[in-house]
Amino acid sequence: MSNRTIMHIDLDAFFVSVEQIMNPSLRGKPVVVGGKPGGRGVVACASYEARAFGLHAGMPISRAYRLCPQAIFIEGGYPKYREASRKFMLILADFSPFIEPVGIDEAYLDVTGFESIHGSIHRMAVAIRERTRKELGLCASVGIAGGKVVAKVASELSKPDGLIEVPPGMDAAFLSPFSIDRLPGIGERTEQALKGLGIRSIGQLARLPLEVMKRHFGVYGQGIHLWANGIDERKVELPGGVKSISRETTFPEDTRNKVVLKAMLCYLAERVAAELREQQKRAKCIAIKVRYADFTTISRQQTSPQSMDSDRMIFGSGARLLDKALLLERQPVRLVGIGASNLVELGSQLNMFDASTQRQEQLNRAVDRIRKKYGFTAIQTGRTLPLKDLFPETEAGYALHTASLSR
Repeated sequence: MSNRTIMHIDLDAFFVSVEQIMNPSLRGKPVVVGGKPGGRGVVACASYEARAFGLHAGMPISRAYRLCPQAIFIEGGYPKYREASRKFMLILADFSPFIEPVGIDEAYLDVTGFESIHGSIHRMAVAIRERTRKELGLCASVGIAGGKVVAKVASELSKPDGLIEVPPGMDAAFLSPFSIDRLPGIGERTEQALKGLGIRSIGQLARLPLEVMKRHFGVYGQGIHLWANGIDERKVELPGGVKSISRETTFPEDTRNKVVLKAMLCYLAERVAAELREQQKRAKCIAIKVRYADFTTISRQQTSPQSMDSDRMIFGSGARLLDKALLLERQPVRLVGIGASNLVELGSQLNMFDASTQRQEQLNRAVDRIRKKYGFTAIQTGRTLPLKDLFPETEAGYALHTASLSR
């Protein structure tokens, strides 16, 4: 194995921490970000005080309220989290150019050889944590190891507000005593299958013959066997371009109302189209996601030879897919979403005789300017107006319910 040093940095209780910075009275209290009691969302983040009552990310808000009714429940808002994340990533970039963001609140750094700059990797990690706390008011937990998987396990174990450095060559020994559910990549089914083989610790998994793992789990089994032995040669991948843009939301109540469904799909398509234009991208593939009352979830997509970034075209493609999906299922809808992928750069040749396309692009630019200055809902199509009765308006647009709080 190569002599690398990888650092994994993870912000503690990120969404809650940002809320506590904006409202210091929340500090030291059980706080939940994700939705209000009586709502249909899920926990996006829980403070450590709330976790003491058994609350965790992904738990339905209704269950979280039953377990901890004294908690403070906040719906949250993505724009402020995105801004805090941007500043966090800028701090990390000051320490190493080899950075791989993972979601909004964590990243890997390849810090091989950086001890010559900072005196030691440990001091480098301390400096990162100090800057994050001083400049952003956020706590970061750090794991340092020879590969990404062990660095991540170390940072998880160091939470909250900790630092664990695994000595070179000790990755496998470090992992050995922990239960198999600590190893990234092992979900519930794999965990149960391994326990059926008598495997409960990562050390036992590491000692299991590779042939047995391959027989039971195929190529996937070979990968987690290597990880259990502390072997992880994956590189820190520098962030590439955006590959897809999507928006989704859960309705306050399940609905069969096609006017409401189309209104929401139109609004989400407008958000996707606006971000495409901001990123200077066009999409060739449009997909929808529909979750029904029984939690059955389907997705449908359509690829076009023509790239698009206009509200009208993206909604049109999504609406046709939604119509087909609703014909096949009579259940009310719980969640709807739309996404754009197969992205291409701007620069397609315009048809000089196609005045409608040029007018549409001019209209899009004008609408974007108005929304940027006065708020997203400052200008709307008639189709999205039914949402006014369902969702509160904010400067950033409608305050939608989203399980992941990702948008």
